[in-house]
Amino acid sequence: MIPPKQVQEILDAVRIEEVVEEFVTLRKRGVNLIGLCPFHGEKTPSFNVNPTRNIFKCFGCGKGGDAITFLKEHENLTYVDALRWLARKYSIDIQEVERTPEQVAELQLADSLYIVNDFALQHFQEQLFNTDEGKSVALAYFKQRGLREETIRTFGLGYAPEQRDLLVRRAKATGHSQDMIKKVGLSSQDGSRDFFRGRVMFAIHNLSGKVAAFAGRTMSSDKTIPKYINSPETEIYVKNKILYGAFQAKKAIRQLDECILVEGYMDVISLHQAGIENVVASSGTSLTEGQLQLIKRNTNNLKIIYDGDPAGVKAALRGLDLALEQDMNVKICLLPDGHDPDSYVRDLGGEEFVKFVSANAKDFILFKTHLLLAETQGDPIKKAGLVKDIVASIAKIPDPIKRSVYLKECSSLLDVSEQVLVSESNKLITGTIKKREEKTARQPGAASDSPDVSPDPNFPVAEPEFGAPVREKNMSRGDEFQERDIVRMLVQYGNQILEKENISVAEYILADIEDSLGNFDNPLYGKVASLCHDVLVKGGTFDQNYFLQHDAQEIRDLAVDLLSAPWELSPNWVERWNYPLQNQPMPDLNFDTDMKQALDRFKLRKIQKMCEINLGRIKTASDSGDVDTLIRYMKIQQKLTETRNEIAKRGGTVVMPK
Repeated sequence: MIPPKQVQEILDAVRIEEVVEEFVTLRKRGVNLIGLCPFHGEKTPSFNVNPTRNIFKCFGCGKGGDAITFLKEHENLTYVDALRWLARKYSIDIQEVERTPEQVAELQLADSLYIVNDFALQHFQEQLFNTDEGKSVALAYFKQRGLREETIRTFGLGYAPEQRDLLVRRAKATGHSQDMIKKVGLSSQDGSRDFFRGRVMFAIHNLSGKVAAFAGRTMSSDKTIPKYINSPETEIYVKNKILYGAFQAKKAIRQLDECILVEGYMDVISLHQAGIENVVASSGTSLTEGQLQLIKRNTNNLKIIYDGDPAGVKAALRGLDLALEQDMNVKICLLPDGHDPDSYVRDLGGEEFVKFVSANAKDFILFKTHLLLAETQGDPIKKAGLVKDIVASIAKIPDPIKRSVYLKECSSLLDVSEQVLVSESNKLITGTIKKREEKTARQPGAASDSPDVSPDPNFPVAEPEFGAPVREKNMSRGDEFQERDIVRMLVQYGNQILEKENISVAEYILADIEDSLGNFDNPLYGKVASLCHDVLVKGGTFDQNYFLQHDAQEIRDLAVDLLSAPWELSPNWVERWNYPLQNQPMPDLNFDTDMKQALDRFKLRKIQKMCEINLGRIKTASDSGDVDTLIRYMKIQQKLTETRNEIAKRGGTVVMPK
């Protein structure tokens, strides 16, 4: 375990934006940073990183927290592993205390899949570099393909010898679970033999660099043997959400603002060795939405390099409409016949390869139009089908301006009226919207999805903008809104000192509402307020981190919600126009007035509720003829009304008499 002192040292060093930028491309927006959420598919950024408070919050799916929460969610890490990850990033040496056998077992269970894969990687690399068979068969093969040892180690290449159960026996001898060996696909289901045999091995890493799976290429010339076999899907390996080489490429993709997509493992490795590092592979499958979202988090620009086979290209093009739906800029580059990226970069060298691709890359829509148009010469039926095919792709593009430009360009290329193309595009878009609405209508209670696109030119469909106020669930119930505001002040400003009173905000609030602590309508808000009261009674203090790192998940989640807002005051008023706020301090400095107004709203609601209850007692006493009780309750009502009116006047609130 990591000692508490070192845990705090790690937490003090963490900068949330530096951690998140390892996985998500962020851009500045005011004092915060925004990007596409890595936890759900979206086209408009709603993922917000607040460097001041060291937290993140997605206003689309609701996920939020600190850097540890982000790593646990995104990388499927335990709390301790997230701390280790952060310690490595910030070069903090940690001295872990000895674990109990139970803690060791728990940690091994959580990490078992990665642990077994790490063992297998070491095994395959040892067989490659340290055995005669590995050197003569596999290492010779890699060197024949032009790979240097540094590259081989960077990508985790190895060798599985032609032995029945070498890995299985070694794994058992070193204490690895047979069930885990089977689960990650390293052995047959009965556990008697190795799954990978007589193959060169390719490690498949996740975005954080952990080995999630393996692929093995046969060394046999037997055509009946599959050329490649892969690990099965597991909790740590979902094929349609992983791109080969993404871990090695992510930094270059962000720097160059472009991702190059190829088909095979060797294509990625050879290009990377030649200095073209922003390259990933779909590993022989059509691009999926999950893979495209992985790319889109780093760049909107996708350049796909295909071998020169026209039949293969046409088949691959069918899946690229998904990229258009993600509003990505897609270009296609065909290599000369007989070449793939691996062979061509070895022939030309990295610099000339880049020049060739830059000179020959064509926009996807125009490339597709030219490719298919060549097949329709003199056949009007085929041409009509082509027009529908092209327009169907253009209709997937969310941006109406980009869509309009493509329609105009294709009108000229296809020799078809632009108005006809626009009309056909609108039909497809409105049809898509209708289908979505019908699907939503068949799912009672489901939130309606905003349509991705709107037809041209007279069918505008507005998407909610980032920064629009988010309506909280159940905020209209009882006094929850006012209670939430009180808790927000405690979490956000509880340790701030009020100059006039010379006490903290938390002390001021809790002294004023102490009698109401047991009467909160929302149990969670009441729990937090009572928790704060208990801390102060014991002579303690608390700040935002107390809530963000609390043991209770519900309190951590609430703290993130309270400390995050989908809007912020534009800094341009002061920075550009030198025009500060005129009638109050900046929001973060206005906690004195903000707190007192929140208290007044809270007390006003509570007194109004007491008035309503007391009116019921007055009616009961009146109906029963109990004069003494009636007079007593009427005096109470008079006092409550005076207090209510005083608070309402102070806050400028109009109270309707009942």
